[in-house]
Amino acid sequence: MSTEENKRLVRRFYQEIDAGNLDAMDDLVAEDYQDHSPPPFPGFAPGREGLKQVFRLFWEATPGTHEIEDQIAEGDKVVTRLTARGVHERDLPGIPATGRPITMTATVMHRIENGKLAEKWSDKDLLGFLQQLGVIPAPGGGPG
Repeated sequence: MSTEENKRLVRRFYQEIDAGNLDAMDDLVAEDYQDHSPPPFPGFAPGREGLKQVFRLFWEATPGTHEIEDQIAEGDKVVTRLTARGVHERDLPGIPATGRPITMTATVMHRIENGKLAEKWSDKDLLGFLQQLGVIPAPGGGPG
């Protein structure tokens, strides 16, 4: 695949998540997918099935959207800088629903193999995310 095709694949991945179409993961993600930066919650299966479990959890608990700010591709890798927005409508593991709007920035690198997402590395603003949910005090003592 060309770098432009790889970028389109990653954009479609986020579009399908935003649409709640987790079945699309079967077409977009390799079965043995490796997430080198998993969420801070334990207990998910490995591979594509684990990815589907994670996105199902976040889709139900914090429905929202991903806005792609920048994308750079070279070879079999695509780097995406994005902003995720949602509302904390349902409980996350150990975090009761707050009803608060949340925003999280991230930089994500995917490796594509045979037309599917095969690996992911990411840096997410988990501190800001947890502050917005009231799990960790925000500077100044109030929620983020």
